[in-house]
Amino acid sequence: MPSEQYVKATPSPRVIVAAVMIRAGRVLAAQRSAPPEAAGKWEFPGGKVEPGETEQQALARECVEELGVRVTVGGRVGPDVPLAHGRAVLRVYAVTLQGDGVPEALEHSALRWLTVDQLMSVPWLPADEPIVAELPALLA
Repeated sequence: MPSEQYVKATPSPRVIVAAVMIRAGRVLAAQRSAPPEAAGKWEFPGGKVEPGETEQQALARECVEELGVRVTVGGRVGPDVPLAHGRAVLRVYAVTLQGDGVPEALEHSALRWLTVDQLMSVPWLPADEPIVAELPALLA
């Protein structure tokens, strides 16, 4: 009788999406209010992709929830950034505001529109640093 072999499947990493929103040569940065180890640090707004959602749908939903604005999701910005020892991955997309909406800090302590010269004036979360490195070309 042939023996059965079981292969332990490696779960796919959880996908976290974030938005690079550029307006008038400035990029939107959001200051975390929680958890305590991230509070006060800056990030690109976004969140987890839920089951049944595409990455683009998740990012559009997160922008409504976190910023109170509707966006059109464009192309990727920067590389995949591994998180949580490989259990998650950050994927960042360029987004464009729809209509005349103005982002509000609904889930963050503060929002700032940063010029290329101000990018390093805030303490970024480590996961966002590779994306920040991509921004000078987009803000030029």
